[in-house]
Amino acid sequence: MQLRIVVDVPELEAGIAFYTRGLELTVGRRKGSVWAELLGGPCPIDLVAKEEWSGPFPTANRRRSFSRHWTPVHLDVVVDALEPAVQRLTEAGAALDRPIQEQAWGRMANLGDPFGHGLCVIEFRGKGYDEVLEG
Repeated sequence: MQLRIVVDVPELEAGIAFYTRGLELTVGRRKGSVWAELLGGPCPIDLVAKEEWSGPFPTANRRRSFSRHWTPVHLDVVVDALEPAVQRLTEAGAALDRPIQEQAWGRMANLGDPFGHGLCVIEFRGKGYDEVLEG
């Protein structure tokens, strides 16, 4: 099995600029202004250009929106140092949704990318989630 992450963006070049700068990924394959593969993480991220307000499937009762929205599925990016990662992402166009939080397993920043998608940046402490699970 292979896992790929797909992120819809309203404009491919803007998506490439944000994710390559903010997450230090590189462009792999691409197809014109429709699709690009980003490499450098544990699995590829595919950026797909989609029109705002287009339907994700024929019978959908909700349309795509690239304003800030909540979804139960989002990216969690684990980093060694939280502050530099948050700074890179905000300089690339992300919005910090709330101040950095301390958790039993480490620290976390909640951000929104320029296309409305949630993004959590995590710096684990000790054994990360295992610190909490072992207790």
